[in-house]
Amino acid sequence: MDESAGKRAAVKLEIVEPLGDRVLIRKDEDRKQTKQGIHLPDKIEIPTITGRVVAVSAKVERDENYPIKRYDRVLFNPKHAIPVDLEGDNRLFVIPVEDVVAVFRKED
Repeated sequence: MDESAGKRAAVKLEIVEPLGDRVLIRKDEDRKQTKQGIHLPDKIEIPTITGRVVAVSAKVERDENYPIKRYDRVLFNPKHAIPVDLEGDNRLFVIPVEDVVAVFRKED
């Protein structure tokens, strides 16, 4: 085993654990097309405020008033979103749980 392979094996993945009343959300891709099928120029984007929950703080997980769990698809207000510069695409955000306004659920 060469030295560079040993260094790569020793590198640990970084994780982000939200604290307090917060969740970590991966924002959905911005849409480049309207629902009617009209393609938008690159300079114009419809702001997306939906995403998937990547992580939930321990406090939110224990609180029965917040039925939010990992992998839920949610609608959120991006006003207080804090970007996490962990990935190159800048789609990770720490969001106060109060800014999650809806959870998408499938009917049984």
